[in-house]
Amino acid sequence: MIQRSKVLVAGAMMLGVMSLGGCATKKFVRQEVGVVNTRVDAQETKLSGVEKTAQDALARADAAGKLAEGKFNYSMVLSDDSMKFQPGKAALTPEASARLDAFADKLKSDNKNVYVEVQGHTSLNEGGSKQAAYDLGNKRAEIVRRYLNQKGVPLNRIGTISYGSDAPVAPNTDRAGREANRRVVLIVLS
Repeated sequence: MIQRSKVLVAGAMMLGVMSLGGCATKKFVRQEVGVVNTRVDAQETKLSGVEKTAQDALARADAAGKLAEGKFNYSMVLSDDSMKFQPGKAALTPEASARLDAFADKLKSDNKNVYVEVQGHTSLNEGGSKQAAYDLGNKRAEIVRRYLNQKGVPLNRIGTISYGSDAPVAPNTDRAGREANRRVVLIVLS
């Protein structure tokens, strides 16, 4: 009987030790799961922000697409001798200003309800990198946009986009080709 009591006590102690070990493990698991849940919640918050940004971008793209579904009227390329940009520059020459004056007058006399897309282009890696080429194309488009606005074309009717060096009209292998690629294209939609 004493022996049986010793076995029962030993068994109860083993069971107690094992259950205490299990509790410690459960506590540890709960803590770790809590940390992981916190991280998951933070990532879900970030993803919902990214999803909102993506939805906003899609809405803007849809609006631009609807606007672009308008009737194409005409385009004007400003890259001839009167509108050449110097390498790495976004300044308008007096000849370019005169061309833009005529263009603004045509816009105002033809139809006041048109939309103008100003596309800025550069020669291959003008400025040193692909990003610098995009930035320069954007500066060229913006200077034309601001000039047209000064001549009476409303800003809400003018959009800009930079293609950098991604849409050349001539090979960038010689001087004439590079000059032709340093251009601004004006697309008129109604």
